Amino acid sequence: MPAKKEIRAQLERFGANVRRERYARGLTQQQFAESVDLNIRTVQKIEAGDINILLTTLLRIQRALRCRWSKLVGGEDT
Repeated sequence: MPAKKEIRAQLERFGANVRRERYARGLTQQQFAESVDLNIRTVQKIEAGDINILLTTLLRIQRALRCRWSKLVGGEDT
C-alpha cells in the first residue's frame, strides 16, 4: 500500500496536470467547473491536490478536457 506521502504526490501531480490542460484550452476554473458539473471550490481542491476524486469524476474531467488519460494521470513528461 502506498505511503501517504506518495499518495499526496500523486494527487498533486494529477492536479497540476488538470490545471495545465485547463489552461491549454483557455478555460477559467468557473468554466471548467460548469463543464464537469462540479463546484468551483472542488475544482480548486483538485488542482491543489487536496482531494482524492471518484473515478466517475475523473472520467468527466477527461471528457471535458478531451485529452489522453496519460496527460492527466501521468508525470510531467507524458
